[in-house]
Amino acid sequence: MNEQRPTEAETSALAFVAKVGEQVRRARERNGLTRKRLSELSGVSLRYLAQLEAGEGNISIALLHRVAAALAARVEALVGGDGAPEAGRVALLYGAASPAARARVLEILDPQAHGRRERIALIGLRGAGKTTLGRRLGESLKLPFVELNREIEAQSGMAVNEVIALYGQEGYRRLERQAVERVAATRERLVLAAAGGLVTAPDTFSFLLAHFHTVWLKAAPEEHMQRVRAQGDERPMAGNPKAMEELNALLAGREALYASAAATVDTSGRTLAASTADLERAVRGLGVL
Repeated sequence: MNEQRPTEAETSALAFVAKVGEQVRRARERNGLTRKRLSELSGVSLRYLAQLEAGEGNISIALLHRVAAALAARVEALVGGDGAPEAGRVALLYGAASPAARARVLEILDPQAHGRRERIALIGLRGAGKTTLGRRLGESLKLPFVELNREIEAQSGMAVNEVIALYGQEGYRRLERQAVERVAATRERLVLAAAGGLVTAPDTFSFLLAHFHTVWLKAAPEEHMQRVRAQGDERPMAGNPKAMEELNALLAGREALYASAAATVDTSGRTLAASTADLERAVRGLGVL
């Protein structure tokens, strides 16, 4: 009995998957990453990455997006042509550069992003201290403090949870993008506390990086959970025994995105005063003042 030969479409699909795997492998090697480290940064399993690089992966777009983010690459670069050969080298050097050097590079590459030096955006998950530290930083630097969700509420005339219930996540993201653009267009000096999930909206996050000096406020998962509960919100734990497991997975999946910020401040185990001083020091290091 003759074995059925693959169709032309199937052969093309297999070639495409193999090409994507090769692009991922090359990008990983250019960035000097082991497969294990890429797995840690992207939150994608070692087994999945091995299959992908071998041309045997049936990876989803969502997972490929996480792999691309961990490699400081765009998804298009992994599924399209080889791109500029120096791009991986530039990404590696940028990742190893100081915050001040990163800021200078962004100014050169994006001269249209006027006023970035006087705009600061804090990113990170809930419980990292964006609101508390943002207010204190604003007071210290004599800059207005703005919460992005409050801007969305003012724009929509309803609470954020009502926006999501009425318009869904897609509608919320649209309003979020509009709010970021409006803030950038109307304010030259401020401290902005962004919502934790903004980094998962590629266009909005790219706009934020281009028009604001970004600082990632990070913390240990346990501290994230404790702080949210201390605010009186029991939802993260209520009826969900796997809440910490899910929080760890969320942090792992977003780590590479948050790490795109020009500076990082770890608030784990730090007092409010110490974290405020750390944040102000980081901002001054960016040459904002």
